[in-house]
Amino acid sequence: MNKAGMKLGIGTYFRLDGETVQVVEFANFATGMEVVLKDGRDRLARMSVRELLSPGRAQVIPSSAGPSAADDEDVAAVVLDRLTKEERKSLLERAEHVREMLSGYRSGSEELPRPGEPRAQYLPGLPLRERYAAKASELGVTERTVQRWARAYRECGEAGLVPKTARSDGELGHADPRWVEAAISILSEYQEESRPSVKVALERVQARLEAQFGPQEVPLPRRTASYRWMQELERRHPTFRLSTQRNRDIVDRPKGVYGKLRPTRPGEYVLMDTTRLDVFALDPVTLRWLQAELTVAMDWYTRCITGIRVTPVSTKAVDAAAVLYQSYRPRPVPESWPREAVWPDHGIPRGVLVGTEAIHGPITGAAGPSLVPETLIVDHGKIYLSAHLTSVCHRMGISVQPARLRTGRDKGPIERFFRTLREDLLQVLPGYKGPDLHSRGLNPEKDAFFFLHELEAIIREWVAVVYHRRPHSGLVDPHLPTVELSPAAMFEHGLARAGFIEVPRDPDLAYEFLDVSMRTVQHYGVEINGRRYNGGCLEGLRDMAGSDIALERRRLPFFADPDDITRIHFRDGARRWHTLEWEHAAGLQMPLSEEALRFARRLAAQEYTYPNDRLALALLLKRWNLGLGTSLVERRMALRLAREQLADELPDPTKAGASQLPSVAHVLSLPEQPHPPALENGVAPEAEAGDDDADSLEELDEDLDFYATALKDVDDDA
Repeated sequence: MNKAGMKLGIGTYFRLDGETVQVVEFANFATGMEVVLKDGRDRLARMSVRELLSPGRAQVIPSSAGPSAADDEDVAAVVLDRLTKEERKSLLERAEHVREMLSGYRSGSEELPRPGEPRAQYLPGLPLRERYAAKASELGVTERTVQRWARAYRECGEAGLVPKTARSDGELGHADPRWVEAAISILSEYQEESRPSVKVALERVQARLEAQFGPQEVPLPRRTASYRWMQELERRHPTFRLSTQRNRDIVDRPKGVYGKLRPTRPGEYVLMDTTRLDVFALDPVTLRWLQAELTVAMDWYTRCITGIRVTPVSTKAVDAAAVLYQSYRPRPVPESWPREAVWPDHGIPRGVLVGTEAIHGPITGAAGPSLVPETLIVDHGKIYLSAHLTSVCHRMGISVQPARLRTGRDKGPIERFFRTLREDLLQVLPGYKGPDLHSRGLNPEKDAFFFLHELEAIIREWVAVVYHRRPHSGLVDPHLPTVELSPAAMFEHGLARAGFIEVPRDPDLAYEFLDVSMRTVQHYGVEINGRRYNGGCLEGLRDMAGSDIALERRRLPFFADPDDITRIHFRDGARRWHTLEWEHAAGLQMPLSEEALRFARRLAAQEYTYPNDRLALALLLKRWNLGLGTSLVERRMALRLAREQLADELPDPTKAGASQLPSVAHVLSLPEQPHPPALENGVAPEAEAGDDDADSLEELDEDLDFYATALKDVDDDA
């Protein structure tokens, strides 16, 4: 009988209104079935069976225990579910042999006979001992074995035929608990260490057991058994099979239930991260290979890529701010892009809003959707927690939410994008070097011929043409679970769901993403880190330095690009933007980063007692030959100056259609090459010894002409 139920009759006890009552009589009155109850003081009460059994009214007191996990039926079900496909097949074959031995039929019933059944040696009329002997001879086992099978089958059915090794806890069922405990402690010690071999781990387990319990106190398994047990422990504590980084990630998994943010509209959460690209690019200055980093911003709800920037060697805070700016103002698209990959300037898909230009005439739009991020999710990299990016987010009203330390799953969608980019695009490009050292080719540098800006253009076009238009398995609408959605379609869905999308309204928004310095205006202008800037827009503010106005009110914000310190920007009371020039910018004729200026100052301080910025720049330009650095640090500075696109497209009405920051390649392509500014007092630094040193500025010009021709040839080939 099913143990889940119990008999309700005379003698059954209930807990009713805090007292124990017993059923003493059943009565079938006109109103229905009723019972008579007696409490501990022999008082009687009549109640209908429906009311007595209604939930919350009374509680039955069972006379025996109900079903539990220790019951034979439940244990049998658990044991059968543990079996693998091969083990289950072997078990069913053994059960057929046992049924044929007991009944003469493999199915166990004479109503379902198979061809040729019953066989002569298993006729139901034969003695059971003869059938045992016939089956033992057929299977090649002892008669005692088949008798044990028959007894187990009668008691527990097919589950009784499961071997004891399968009933136990995997391969560790026969292992000494002390050995298992020592092995687990040894494996846990390798969480942050290099991956060992199984042999070394077993030797450490044996040494620890001898040190803890004494020699030969704990029985050690045989070599084959110890390797099997270690293989079983490998499933619980990965150590030998996967990479060490993967093993650490498994150990660091949260113990509780996984949770994640659930965006409900576009722009609610924007992910941002940086990765080292698995492909080499070409140095536009020295024509040598280099490594590049990719910084990406992604809208979590739609998986749309809203910002992309490729930087040489390493990424700075200004690059992260530039990627965030692209979420507000996507870059314009080239004419070669297909129509379906172009987004309108306002960012709303044409499936929602159709304009006449979408039907007639050429399409001029943006490379991605335009939206206003509400929350920025970043890791703990110094560029994302820098004062530059956090101040930009504060001014724009964006909340910054750092991910948990060493928890890549907090930014799972963008990590998956990096993998998709590598598998679908980067590995088919020349110069691909693989994700790690073991995947690297013999000489991938020899195939690298894409410049940095070309590599960024390739990634942008792939994102717009392929990634944004391809359905993603992670994009699912709960109301339409079978509909396949792409990031572009998900953006349309989010726009229809949210009912609105925020777009920037300030035409001079790019200035807000520059680095801010609070300075006072002096009679000579503004000084930032030893650099003096001046301009006509400061008239009327110079007298504030000597006035009685509080210092907090005299300090004004000035915006600067760390990659171009030749000018800064200032907003007056009428909210008009003005540009202040550096005092040495006229003789430089090219952009200069703050990092390069600090290096130039250190370089000049090693040779001169009282150097100034003009002398430092002259020494730097002579050392670089307008871009040829002799160290990795110098090459990184020159590469950042060689970028042909701006971090932020700053509006400049005086230079319509011209490049705001001319690159080194642009400087080299000029008809007349700029000369380094003359040194003070006519004293030039001595040239370093060596065959490659230029003895005069004329030899420097010859070197510049050589690289200008080389760059021109490469551009023509590309």
